[in-house]
Amino acid sequence: MPTIKSVETLIVQLPTRREHKWAGLTEVIGRYVMVRVTDSDGRVGWGEAPALKDWGGEFGRYFGESAAITRLVIDTYLAPAILGIEVGNFAELHARMDAIIRGYPYSKAAVEFAVYDLAGRWLNVPVHTLLGGRARDRVAVTHSIGLIAIDEARAEVAKLVEEGIRTIKVKIGVDPDRDVAMVHAVREVAGDAVEICVDANEGYRTPGEAVQTIRRMEGCRLKYVEQPVMGIERIAEVGRRIDAPVMADESAWNAHDAIQIIANGGIQIVSIYTTKAGGLYKAMEVGSVCRAAGIICNVNGSIETGIGNLANVQLAAASPAVTLSCVIPISTPAEAQHGQVGGIYYKDDLLVEPMRIVDGAIVVPDSPGMGIEVDLAKVEKYRVRD
Repeated sequence: MPTIKSVETLIVQLPTRREHKWAGLTEVIGRYVMVRVTDSDGRVGWGEAPALKDWGGEFGRYFGESAAITRLVIDTYLAPAILGIEVGNFAELHARMDAIIRGYPYSKAAVEFAVYDLAGRWLNVPVHTLLGGRARDRVAVTHSIGLIAIDEARAEVAKLVEEGIRTIKVKIGVDPDRDVAMVHAVREVAGDAVEICVDANEGYRTPGEAVQTIRRMEGCRLKYVEQPVMGIERIAEVGRRIDAPVMADESAWNAHDAIQIIANGGIQIVSIYTTKAGGLYKAMEVGSVCRAAGIICNVNGSIETGIGNLANVQLAAASPAVTLSCVIPISTPAEAQHGQVGGIYYKDDLLVEPMRIVDGAIVVPDSPGMGIEVDLAKVEKYRVRD
């Protein structure tokens, strides 16, 4: 059985198609850590940590991880701890990572993705097979409208409808009047056939402010309201006072958080990340807990490059709880971009070929490992030198 021989890290910076921001974000997306793991037979697997220093859970429960922090944690602690582990032994992988340093789930996830990629290549199966099988063969995509001008949003929504995107998420949480005007504008352009959800990223100061603002949007037929305020109890309070279901995102990192959400009541949806839980192995646990309680889920992320986004797609394919459209990129290299905007957040990507789209959904790749090869020339092109 092959074992882990080496772990390397590097940082890349992809050029963005347009600015993409949300409430509380203070840095540019796309400057992320890539992890390359080699096994004793010479196979290579890739992982990614889309770490952001502004992203850390509610009330400081978890802490932001910048690219520099993530790289330090992996190089100094995680890499030495996992050398020699059998490639398919994910229980031991997580046990060693958790024993050597507490927390830092994005760092651990990046390493774990690379090992899953390796294991799939070794066994000649896609990663979703290693996660228990494929619950679906397509992953519907929700396109996220960041904090941009209303006129710019109108133009983008018109293009999204043309391209067949069927769910649009609108970032709110900055100013109630602006937020209400934006949502109404998006609904006007999108028409009735497209579903709309909103995400405040904890932006409203009180549950009362959130409820008042969302009630002014209710005529736009919201599919769900994501993280209107900070705090599980406070999100639930909003959820009990509005018609649309509420989703926990910043408040939902791991299976323990999911248990707290279920015990509190009032929250009907949980957003699962491959990264917040510390990797695919533990993200599947989140989905299992939610499914047992009748909570539905989507897969969300931090606008990963294709390397990390392949893990998103594999999780969405494998987790039975993930029944909602997923807010993940449609990873597309520059050569395959011809003016499309749906799910496109970067001008280029790190994969040798684009994800395949049918009717607004990503077709789950079934090649070994994560499913699409990494373009080594692109990795070098966008590599940030020390």
